[in-house]
Amino acid sequence: MPAHLARPRPRPRAAGAPAGSAAVAVLRRAASPLRSQLPVLADRLMAELYEQEPAYRAAIDADPGDVRDEVRRSLRHSVGSLLDPGPARAAARACSARIGAERAARGLPLDAVLHAFRLGGALVWQALVDEVTLRHPEDAHLLVHLASDVWNFVDEHCTCVAEAYRDAERELTWRRENRRRLMAAALLDGATRIADLPDVAAALGLPERGRYAVVLVADGRGTAPPRTPAGVRAVWQPGPGAARGIVHLGDLTPARLAEALGASGGCPAGARIGVSPAVDGLAAVGGARRLAETALRICPAAGGTVLLDEELPAALVAAAPVLGGLLADQVLGPLLALPPADRTLLLDTLDVWLDCDGSAQRAAARLYCHRNTVLNRLRRCEQLTGRSLTRPTDLVELALALSAHRLRHG
Repeated sequence: MPAHLARPRPRPRAAGAPAGSAAVAVLRRAASPLRSQLPVLADRLMAELYEQEPAYRAAIDADPGDVRDEVRRSLRHSVGSLLDPGPARAAARACSARIGAERAARGLPLDAVLHAFRLGGALVWQALVDEVTLRHPEDAHLLVHLASDVWNFVDEHCTCVAEAYRDAERELTWRRENRRRLMAAALLDGATRIADLPDVAAALGLPERGRYAVVLVADGRGTAPPRTPAGVRAVWQPGPGAARGIVHLGDLTPARLAEALGASGGCPAGARIGVSPAVDGLAAVGGARRLAETALRICPAAGGTVLLDEELPAALVAAAPVLGGLLADQVLGPLLALPPADRTLLLDTLDVWLDCDGSAQRAAARLYCHRNTVLNRLRRCEQLTGRSLTRPTDLVELALALSAHRLRHG
């Protein structure tokens, strides 16, 4: 390596005046010999990158030929643009942009790439200074007029690199997020191949095996994903009807998960929330999503949380709406034929009595009436439906029919 390339190269002070014709001639005359020195300059820059930039050190260790090709290509275009500032300069900018995009794709930090370009600029500048002072010392005073142009050129290429890097980074981020969305959607739809589960788990940051629940949150406004409680891993998908969440339960039960969602304030007031039972592994998420949809259908229109584990009878009705409708019409038909005020009064009384575990006293307190009034209304329900509230099979029919009616009418 020539001795003059090994000396330290402080960045020169930029001059404010543009280079005149004499200075430009000196620049081109000094740049011409650099073409034959490109291999030496490239080796020197490789050595500096290895010493000063850990990110490039790793890249050189992994593939020295790739970095060397990049360095030589960049230096060749830079020197060429000094000799021919027209078409060569456009080619140099395209080269710098390509390097910025390539390094973004490989995950090299932008600061490291910009530092590499500034090291390269300092290297070329020092080579120009050495060429002039060694071979044409009488022209050395003109170098001050060249400094500004040379470093403006370096800054221009750093800007070009940064813009291309950020554009590529945005594109890569979009592709990565879109890939995650598609993977999560396939899991929820039950369309993921078993062979793909390890890759899907890695991309989503979820364990392939473990206890999972699917949570659906609908608030009537298109539903953005709610905040996930601290310490809980989840992948959310916004949707036009409901946000869908794949939640890794760990040691939580679905009930504790619902409590945590409420405590975190992540779900808007009045939201309808359906929570599936716990399932084992990502492969079972598609089935859990269908169960969560059933839970959401049971959820009251005014909002609330439904754990499917705790509402299985109503879930049976919701899962077969046609059969549920037939059951409601058959069991509650005479009662449903009453005038609206009477119908609502009897249905509400029956609903509250069932919710109070068959206690007329507690039902009366909730309905703001006397216990005997509740009993009289229930007796009328029995007369109209032909079902006895003391006969277990009749009571089951009435409860399921009432659930089917509520679901059908919101």
